[in-house]
Amino acid sequence: MTSTSKTVTVRQATPDDAGRLIGVLAESFLHDPVADWLIPDHNDRRYVSYRYFTHVVGHSLQYGHVDTTSDGSAAAIWYARPAPSPSITDDRHVGVREATGAYAPKFLLLETMFESHHPPEAHHYLAYAAVSPEHQGRGTGTALLSSHHQQIDPLGLPAYVEATSPRNRDLYLRLGYLPGPSMVLPDGGPKIWRMWRAPVGGTIPARFFTPHPRLIGERNEHGGDHAGPSGNPC
Repeated sequence: MTSTSKTVTVRQATPDDAGRLIGVLAESFLHDPVADWLIPDHNDRRYVSYRYFTHVVGHSLQYGHVDTTSDGSAAAIWYARPAPSPSITDDRHVGVREATGAYAPKFLLLETMFESHHPPEAHHYLAYAAVSPEHQGRGTGTALLSSHHQQIDPLGLPAYVEATSPRNRDLYLRLGYLPGPSMVLPDGGPKIWRMWRAPVGGTIPARFFTPHPRLIGERNEHGGDHAGPSGNPC
C-alpha cells in the first residue's frame, strides 16, 4: 500500500529495500540514549549496530510490516499483536545473540523487559522507527507513522511504542500517543516511556496507566521508576 502526504510518499518495504533500511536504522541508532547503554564502547557501536539491524530487518520483513519512503530515507517496523508464536520469539533471540556477540546479554535483557511490560490488548506495536539524520526535521517521521495510523484507525486498532528519548516521546505525543508508567534501564540506563495511542473514537484501557507489578516493587526498593531483568530500540 502507498500513501502520499504533501511532501512524503510512504510505501511498504520489500526485501530489495533491506540494505538501505539497515543503514537508516543503524545510523539513527548510534546516538540514541539506549545505544549508550547497550554498546558503551564507541569503537564497537557502528559494527554491532549494523549486525543487529541486519537481523532486525530480515526478521521484520518476514514476520512484521515495514514501511519506508519513496527515497528510502526512513523506516518504521510494525508488528500486529498478540505476540508472535514462541518459535518466532526463540529464533529472534538466537539471531540477537549471533548478531551482538559480547553485548547480547544487555540486548536480550532489553527485549525481555519490553516484552514483560507489553500491554495484553490487541494492537499494532511500533518496534522501531528511524529517519536518516540528513532527512530529520522535515516531517518525514510524522508522515511515515501517520500513514500506518490511517490504516489501523478504521479497524479500531490501537498502537503501542516504547519511546527511548525525549525527542521521540514528543513526536509520539504530537501523534496522539499518551504515556503510561515508564521504565528506567538498570545500571544507570536511560528512561523509557511506554506510550499508547487509541484509535479515533476509541479509549485507552485504564489498566495501561496502572504500573506493572514489577515496576511498583522496584519503585519501592529503589525510590523511583525502575525496571529490572525479569522479562526492542527505536
